[in-house]
Amino acid sequence: MLMNPLGRNLLQVRPEYGLMTVRVAVAVILLVRHGWEKRPGQWTAFARDFPDPIGIGSYASFLFAMVGDLVCPVLILLGLGTRLAALYALSNIFVAWALVHRFAFLGKTPEDGHGEVILLYLAGLLALVLGGGGAFALGDLIFRHS
Repeated sequence: MLMNPLGRNLLQVRPEYGLMTVRVAVAVILLVRHGWEKRPGQWTAFARDFPDPIGIGSYASFLFAMVGDLVCPVLILLGLGTRLAALYALSNIFVAWALVHRFAFLGKTPEDGHGEVILLYLAGLLALVLGGGGAFALGDLIFRHS
């Protein structure tokens, strides 16, 4: 049996650590890669030319994407409303992948192919929709003790 210096079994199954790892990794990567560019100081320039895949206008499409890429990752990172925030972000990313990127997967240029990364986002977000934020989520700590 593999033990750490504190005498705990390192091979013991701990799903709460797995959920925390997925939650933090997906949230940080999504926030840094897609959310940070949608922060308030950039809104005017960014929204003007934003894609409008569902016909609601570029500003409305930008607002929908900004919530999914900036607000939801912060909530997911903190573990507040993790399932709902992950579902919203998953919907946003799926719409972008389907209607903007046309289900691109392993393209030959950066413009047409980063579908595998999108699938990793979708898989991680789906895991959070199904599993929630886990024992180390702020929402779980608040509501479990109230």
